[in-house]
Amino acid sequence: MKNRKLTALLAAAALTASLLGGCGSAEAETAEALETTEEAAADETTEAPEEAASDETTEAPETEAAAEEEDEENYETGDASLDDPRNADGIGENELMVISFGTSYNDSRRLTIGAIEGAMEEAFPDWSVRRGFTSQIIIDHVKSRDGVVMDNVEEALDRAIDNGVKNLVVQPTHLMDGLEYNDVVDTVAQYADAFEQVAIGKPLLTSDEDFQTVMEIITAETAGYDDGNTAICFMGHGTEAESNQVYGKMQELLTEAGFEHYYVGTVEAEPSLEDVLSQVQDGAYTRVVLMPLMIVAGDHANNDMAGDEEGSWKTTFEAAGYEVVPLVQGLGELEGIQELLVEHAQAAIEEID
Repeated sequence: MKNRKLTALLAAAALTASLLGGCGSAEAETAEALETTEEAAADETTEAPEEAASDETTEAPETEAAAEEEDEENYETGDASLDDPRNADGIGENELMVISFGTSYNDSRRLTIGAIEGAMEEAFPDWSVRRGFTSQIIIDHVKSRDGVVMDNVEEALDRAIDNGVKNLVVQPTHLMDGLEYNDVVDTVAQYADAFEQVAIGKPLLTSDEDFQTVMEIITAETAGYDDGNTAICFMGHGTEAESNQVYGKMQELLTEAGFEHYYVGTVEAEPSLEDVLSQVQDGAYTRVVLMPLMIVAGDHANNDMAGDEEGSWKTTFEAAGYEVVPLVQGLGELEGIQELLVEHAQAAIEEID
């Protein structure tokens, strides 16, 4: 039993990796600036693992920590008590664990990750839906700031064991099959012996059909802005790894489907902001609409995309003479995205059934 389950998990990871041609960073969003001591590097960079970012935060000088605490009082992310951390006990034998990178933007967490989890509960009433976050930085920050406790992946798995779960399905909300997703697969494999059956769902953008579906969803969401005078720009995270190709693939699909006013760029890789700006300037646009190609609308969406500071996508396009309309909402808010992740979870459940 042990070898069969472990082999199945690793084979699933290998299959998914082959579909995207390599592994890279998950498109998960990170917490606000105070969650890391090196804002320019971004909280979820692919060059350093989550543990390294956590260590940097731990070792930050007291003066930096004080400055960060002061910054924390200058913005409002919503009421954390409205979000369900989904870490209750007494859940029965079937558990559907939804694993996300996470975000400390409370409203966005509830409207994206929480909404995805809610869709899972509605679709699978015979399964107890529970949450696990891969970012310990976010977990620690929300606990310190709001007094809300959420499980990391290992804690969520331990909780499942303590609750006597026999059948475990894990559905990540990651955009792509990258380092984060494969870390989840590896971690779950280490716990495989504790359950009778285990299955792991695929990330959002896995098959060609997934890309087509997501393209249809995001173009339908922004169709009201596509008037010929408006450039509609999506901002992804980006990675130096091969899985960064998902952004180029989405751009190709948009272009081939006739969405000539749509552009895809990234914060951390290519296509860069400069690449997208150059493409927009080649057109006859007067307005630019910005939207994150990320599950949540956290620090990158609020600051790198829609922020008023120099260097953001918003101020860069404004400086170039465009009217800018930021749409600060994560993909997880869209019903179609929720349904697609439910389909991936359904496929994993069918493996167990």
